[in-house]
Formats: sequence, structure tokens, C-alpha cells
Amino acid sequence: MARYKGPRVRISRRFGVAIFGNSKYLERRQYPPGVHGPRAHRKNSEYAMGLMEKQKMRYYYGLLEKQFRNIYEAAARRRGVTGTIMLEMLETRLDNVVYQLGFGQTRAQARQMVVHGHILVNGRKVTIPSYVVKVGDTVDVKEKAVSRQLAAHNMELSTNRIIPAWLGLNKDSFRGTIMRMPTREDIQPIANDQAVVEFYSR
Repeated sequence: MARYKGPRVRISRRFGVAIFGNSKYLERRQYPPGVHGPRAHRKNSEYAMGLMEKQKMRYYYGLLEKQFRNIYEAAARRRGVTGTIMLEMLETRLDNVVYQLGFGQTRAQARQMVVHGHILVNGRKVTIPSYVVKVGDTVDVKEKAVSRQLAAHNMELSTNRIIPAWLGLNKDSFRGTIMRMPTREDIQPIANDQAVVEFYSR
């Protein structure tokens, strides 16, 4: 499965946002990477700003360019506000739901849990991170010692994370439930989704 394997702090410093989670290194160096980072004050064009917003969102959800563009194109074909639909599609991916429930400490780890068969959807093993959950679906950690131990450890480390209102979680049974579809108010996008839509619609 293709995924980004490069330096993560460097990407976060480029955009000035903790895309992959908090980092003490990022806190110490709050300026772009490279020898000119502390002195760089170049004004970005409208195209560059749109590209930056797109890249921020793409890295945040851990997608490659082709995957991310496919989501935009699918959202653009549906009726409604394209940016909001795109965010809804990203949020309801199985890897993101596993992360939001706290079963995975990061989205990358949540994706790995799905691929390695630790996650069940409606009682059946699903190994596709891009699988889209629906209202009423249940997401369980497999009843296997290694799966439960991994999830329990991650949930302990994720106690400060707030479970989104559209998800329900039973910690004792390691089960999450899709209560409803996420709304715009439920999602706090790391980037300007309207700028992303405008970038792709050029």
C-alpha cells in the first residue's frame, strides 16, 4: 500500500501546522525548513496558497495525490457544497473512524490496524482503509489478544482526544457505532476546503 514515508516534522514546519500531531521539535522551530527558513517572507500567489491548502489536507488524511483528487472529483459530482461533501467523505473513511475512536494513536497507525486485519465492520473483517462507513455501522476491534492489547494501549494514550458527536464508543467492548453522518459543525478542517475546491476547479 503506497503511503508517504518522508520526514513528517519537515512537512509540518513547511505549513506551520502540526499535521501529524504535536511535536516538541516543531514547537522549537516555528518557521519553514531550509537555510532561509527563519528569514523567509516571500508572498505567495493565489495558486500557491491553494496548493498549500490542498497539500495540508492531503497529508493530514494520509492520502496520495491520485486518491485525494478522486475524492474531490466524486464530491464534485454529487449535489450540494463540494467542500463539505469532500470533508464528509474523508471523515467517514474507515481509517479515519478507527483513529477518531482512539483505537489508533495516529491515522497512519489506524490505517495499519485496518490493513493488518485488526478491525471488523458489522462483524466482518475489512482490510481496506478507504472503506466508507454508513449510519448504523459498527466498528469493532477483533476479539484477539494482540488486537485488543494494541487498541487498549492506544486508547490509554488517547484519553485527551474528544470523540466526535457523530460517533458512539463503548470502551469495554471495543466497539464504535456510526450514530449519524458528520456535519460541517462536527469537522474542524486543518485547511480551507473552499480553497482546495477552487484549486482543483481551475
